[in-house]
Amino acid sequence: MPRPLTFYEFFAGGGMARGGLGAGWTCLFANDIDPEKAAAYRANWGGEELVCGDLGAIAARLIPGEADLAWASFPCQDLSLAGGGRGMGAADAEVKTRSGAFWLFHEKVRALRAQGRAPRAIVLENVVGVLTSHGRRDFCALVGALDEIGYRVGALILDARWFTPQSRPRVFFVALQKALFAALPSDGAGLLATQADPLWSSPSLIAAHAALPAGLAADWVWWRLPEPPRRNADLIDLLEDDPADAPWRSQAATERLLALMAPAHRGKIAKMQAGGERAIGAVYRRTRMDENGVKKQRAEARFDGLAGCLRTPGGGSSRQTIMEVRGETIRTRLLSPREAARLMGLADSYKLPKGAGAAYKLCGDGLCAPAVRHLAEHLLQPLLGAMAAKDLAAAE
Repeated sequence: MPRPLTFYEFFAGGGMARGGLGAGWTCLFANDIDPEKAAAYRANWGGEELVCGDLGAIAARLIPGEADLAWASFPCQDLSLAGGGRGMGAADAEVKTRSGAFWLFHEKVRALRAQGRAPRAIVLENVVGVLTSHGRRDFCALVGALDEIGYRVGALILDARWFTPQSRPRVFFVALQKALFAALPSDGAGLLATQADPLWSSPSLIAAHAALPAGLAADWVWWRLPEPPRRNADLIDLLEDDPADAPWRSQAATERLLALMAPAHRGKIAKMQAGGERAIGAVYRRTRMDENGVKKQRAEARFDGLAGCLRTPGGGSSRQTIMEVRGETIRTRLLSPREAARLMGLADSYKLPKGAGAAYKLCGDGLCAPAVRHLAEHLLQPLLGAMAAKDLAAAE
């Protein structure tokens, strides 16, 4: 029987990568700098392997074992539109914070490699802004950094909407040690493709790949991933009837929200009112230019069965509004913490922080656990599981 696959979980948050990977994986080390997230991690996973603190202050010798996988969902604020698009920064920057924290992770893997303990595979997850930030220089720097420490890399875009009713596209960089490609069958065990699959590769990803220097482009990998089963739940299926921590707002508050909507959105709602049927949608606030070129706050609603992307309090509208239209009656309330967790694919048994703000931050910064599961089941486990079996056979 093959040994369990092992992993490190950097920038671990509440352990959503761990939840997605599942019981067939053993965590050797986890790290997060946020005490509230670390508390949630321990509440759900035990967390003896979790070190709460600045990754820069953790020496590589304190990271135990030799893992099959290093997972790093490094902070996205400087790569997202909501965060201002400052980018990842440089490898030699004095202060490696937020999205520049990638370089801290890079340093740890480099040190593990020097000790002969480099993880066989790496997964990096971030917002799609990493494909375009700084004229795609951040993308090229990330791929080059992984290449420099001995990995070939490819990327896929997985949207949470495949798995839960939330629009949340994210880039997953999957890298494997260069030396291990020789151990794969000639067909790559069915895990390698000859070209980009439009299901998992957006025009932005294809353009970013085209911007790579020739040497990096030659080592790029197009990974193969099957289409997931059709999602069987819409937003309405995940909502609570009357959550105590997200009560329905007053009519005056609802009217103020409606007043922020552009005429097209108000017209859409008016048509639903005329139809008389119950409709549930998600409303979020954005800053838009009006007809005079002046920035103005607008409320936008969607009634396509999906919530918008959950965000953190530091990254724009962290807490979406639920709108119910039933004939002439319109009600609104905030999304509850448990509903936010469900949108991330977390079971109701998952223990959320007691404070609503901390719970929204945990979810907004987190991973869609079923998306991780799909990636693990159809790419990571076949890729690494065969190698683990070879290890066992060699040991015997």
